[in-house]
Amino acid sequence: MKITDLRTTAISLPLAEPLGNATATIHEFSCLVVDLVTDEGLEGENLIFTIRPEQLKLLDAMVHVLRDAVIGRDPDDTGAFWQDAWRRINFIGFTGVSIMGISAIDGTMWDLRGKRAGLSISRMLGRCRESIPAYASGGLWLNQDIPSLVRQAEGFVAEGFKAMKLRLAGRIDIDLPRVKAVRAAIGGDIGLMIDANQVLDADTAIRLGDALAQFDIAWFEEPVPAHALEDLAKVAKALRLPIASGENEYTRYGFRRMVEAGAASILMPDLQRVGGVTEFARVGALAASFDLPISSHLFPEMSLQLLSHVPTAHSLEYMDWFAPLYEGKIELVDGIARIPDAPGWGMSLDRDAVSRYAL
Repeated sequence: MKITDLRTTAISLPLAEPLGNATATIHEFSCLVVDLVTDEGLEGENLIFTIRPEQLKLLDAMVHVLRDAVIGRDPDDTGAFWQDAWRRINFIGFTGVSIMGISAIDGTMWDLRGKRAGLSISRMLGRCRESIPAYASGGLWLNQDIPSLVRQAEGFVAEGFKAMKLRLAGRIDIDLPRVKAVRAAIGGDIGLMIDANQVLDADTAIRLGDALAQFDIAWFEEPVPAHALEDLAKVAKALRLPIASGENEYTRYGFRRMVEAGAASILMPDLQRVGGVTEFARVGALAASFDLPISSHLFPEMSLQLLSHVPTAHSLEYMDWFAPLYEGKIELVDGIARIPDAPGWGMSLDRDAVSRYAL
């Protein structure tokens, strides 16, 4: 079996209400569906996205720049593709959009591999578990007032979630009453994560973390800019709170630097930025060698397959952003997500929905 064609479909997925964090207000997701076709008629699929519509053409272009690295290959040759693509991006760099292009094709190849073998990606990699805790991450935004936060947090508890994440403004006078109100609403048995979305300097992050520690915070996510590993390590050393980071790291090399710096106690690889299935699994092995927990970032429908494989997997970041594009839904019972077991990603894109939202 050989891969004979690569196709992409641009999609605009509007949001019913805008989402706001400390860095952006999001009104729509601009997605790219990537398909690989074989000479035997079997097809694989994958999904990447951006929150800024003008960047979608850049993602699409990068995927097609790497076209020659995958056409003519056997779908099982994911390692060979990854090495070839890595050589091809040498001049333009080993982070950013070049890695997103690799991720897009790598994940599509893995979907093809699974469909060819009649196995889910997690079965092909080797499962450690059949389910994993999920935390509610699709709410508690910075553009919501306190009564709205309380109502939504109570709603997440009623849905069965045992943990949820609240976005911060990066100011004690704003964040303290919001965190206090949410903690009071959900009680002491529910995990509460906080996310600063990289807007703080180290000293401010330490002061804010100290002020919020009284509310039994499960983790403090991205308190400082992702590139500032020394500052992140300073915060991690100073605070009693676990530090979570990694959604903006690229490949195993980025995560190795993060681990060596002691910058985070919970790693958060993003399928799109880390380098796809192949590199996510490598980062999972790195984390396991240091007994560091991993939580996914975005892409819940696909990340489940990787979290099933990683020995130190901690939790699934759950939001329903991409749910309109899928035929089925993630099975959630009392805040626990079941790992789907259909061939490939375990869940398939709804092609009618892809056509409906296509640009």
